[in-house]
Amino acid sequence: MKINKKKIKIYCDGADFRSMKYYYKKNYIDGFTTNPSLMNSSGISNYKIFAKKILKIIKNKSISLEVFSDDLLEMESQAFKIASWGSNIYVKIPITNTKGVSCLPLIKKLINNNIKVNITAVFTLKQVKSIKKYVGKKSKVIISVFAGRIADTGVDPENIIKNSVKIYKKNKNVEILWASTREIINIFQAEKLGCQIITVPIGLLNKFKILGKNLNTYSLETIKGFYTDAKKANYKI
Repeated sequence: MKINKKKIKIYCDGADFRSMKYYYKKNYIDGFTTNPSLMNSSGISNYKIFAKKILKIIKNKSISLEVFSDDLLEMESQAFKIASWGSNIYVKIPITNTKGVSCLPLIKKLINNNIKVNITAVFTLKQVKSIKKYVGKKSKVIISVFAGRIADTGVDPENIIKNSVKIYKKNKNVEILWASTREIINIFQAEKLGCQIITVPIGLLNKFKILGKNLNTYSLETIKGFYTDAKKANYKI
């Protein structure tokens, strides 16, 4: 698969303004996602100012912006405010709050108000199934399955992704997103499983330049790198 001839949509995942502006211009990037953790690690101190700034750049591609309250009523208030900033916005709502209280009733309310929702931090097939009765058939919904974090626990996420795609096959308004991507190969895995979207961190997007690289050439370059570093360090035995 060439990145420019893909079926799966690639969303840039990050909160670095310059990088997001750069990748917005790339035709293989279909959208953007971010979250409070990414914003914090990028040194962003004012959520609204950053969001409004990036929305001036990202106008005709999807962008998911996440609520950050733990109180469901405040979460609702934040969701309506965020959604009002642009028609290309998906509001990210976690499957539960930090106390394990389901956010699905809130998600249903937002959907009923024609707010596009990205249901995030989904880890289990049980959670995926629990969403089914809340999504309706018209309003746009993304279900973000954290495949990378699932894999970090030693569990193969492919079965969860495959079944998620199957469960929502008839829901044309629902898209399954492979989240917490760890490797470029995940793009090909996600597409093969029928996943509609994959988020790719900015650091991984920078590796697209070696996509399809000859492995023999790559092997030789790697060996040369080891040799050069050893010479620089002046190692002796």
